[in-house]
Amino acid sequence: MIPDELLYTPEHEWVAPADGGPVRVGITDYAQDALGDIVYAQLPDPGTAVQAGEAMGEVESTKSVSEIYSPVAGTIVSRNDTLADAPELINADPYGAGWLVEIQPADPAALEDLLDADGYRELVEK
Repeated sequence: MIPDELLYTPEHEWVAPADGGPVRVGITDYAQDALGDIVYAQLPDPGTAVQAGEAMGEVESTKSVSEIYSPVAGTIVSRNDTLADAPELINADPYGAGWLVEIQPADPAALEDLLDADGYRELVEK
């Protein structure tokens, strides 16, 4: 399942674009499936500055620990604190209740560098 309205990174994060406002970020269904049962999510605090392509947190599953990379440079404006008690939401609803953070992009034009749904499909089908 790869929603057409989202943008994607080669590292399997999704981004819900917003007109000039904060963008919501999570990991894709493909990523959560590869990770297995997620048992912990470490997310950055609101106010944290993040850089595109750099690690901003991690998710731990029964199989491994994987870093989460920021899709754009900007500032964390909120995080999904529900995941502290229910990290399994990332597996159950990766594009909905399992979202990770919201970022106010430093440059909204940077979203143009991300993959569209077709580009992401090509990436995961290789």
